[in-house]
Amino acid sequence: MRKDLIAGNWKMNTNHLEAIQMVQKLSYRLDPSDYDRVDVVVCPPFTSLRSVQTVIETDHLGIKLGAQNVDWHEKGAFTGEIAPAMLAKLRVSYVIVGHSERRQLFGETDQIVNKKAKAVVAAGMTPIVCVGETEDQRDAGEEEQVVRSQVRASLAAIDPETVASLVVAYEPIWAIGTGRTASADDAGAMCAFVRDEVRTFAGGAADDVRVLYGGSVNPGNIAGFMAKRDVDGALVGGASLDPDTFASIVRYWV
Repeated sequence: MRKDLIAGNWKMNTNHLEAIQMVQKLSYRLDPSDYDRVDVVVCPPFTSLRSVQTVIETDHLGIKLGAQNVDWHEKGAFTGEIAPAMLAKLRVSYVIVGHSERRQLFGETDQIVNKKAKAVVAAGMTPIVCVGETEDQRDAGEEEQVVRSQVRASLAAIDPETVASLVVAYEPIWAIGTGRTASADDAGAMCAFVRDEVRTFAGGAADDVRVLYGGSVNPGNIAGFMAKRDVDGALVGGASLDPDTFASIVRYWV
C-alpha cells in the first residue's frame, strides 16, 4: 500500500521567523493520527531550513522537512548553489527537483533533473521529480508525449528498486498559480499515465512509486483528486502558505 503524501512548496516566501510560526501553527491543526495516514512535508526556502528543522525536532513533530532545489555536485566552486550533503546534514527528507518554475525560468533540462534526482538519492534523501506540460502543449494534444519524455529522461539510469521509493509529481504548468485547475478525471488519468510510463522501464516498481498531483490544489478540490486510484497525494503551492488551509488539504478525508 502506498502512503499518501501531501507536500507544501513555500517557494520564495517567508523569512525564518515566519517559517517557524507557520510550521508551529500547522502542527497545532494536525492530530497524531493524521501522520499515520499521510506523510506531511513542508519545503521552506533554504534560509529557513535550519530553523524549521529545529522546531520539528525540538517539538517532536510528525512533519517532514523538504527542500525546494539542490545542485548535483558534491562540492566546489558553484557560487550560490546548495549540495545534497548540506541538505542531508539538516535531516531533509525530500527534495523537489525539476519543478516547472525551475525548468521554465532557469532552463533546467531533463538531463539536469536526472542528475539532481540521482544526487539526492545518493545522499540518502527522496526526490520529488516534477513533470508536466504547458498550456500550448495541452491544447495541441501533446501532453502524453511531453510527460512521457520527461519521465523517462528524468529517471534514466536509476535502478528499479530505487525508483520504487521515489516520488513523481505531475504538475500541469497551465494549472499552476493560474486559478485554472485540471479536473479530477484529468489529473487521475495523467497520474495513471505517469505510473504506466514508469512501468515500461522499472516494471513492478511502478506499483510502489508515489505519484502526486500539483496545480491549484485547495481544500475544495483535494478530495476529488485523492479519490483517484493513481493519485497518491499533492504538491501544494500557494495554499500551503496558510496553516489552516494546508491542514484542511492534509485532512482531506474529514
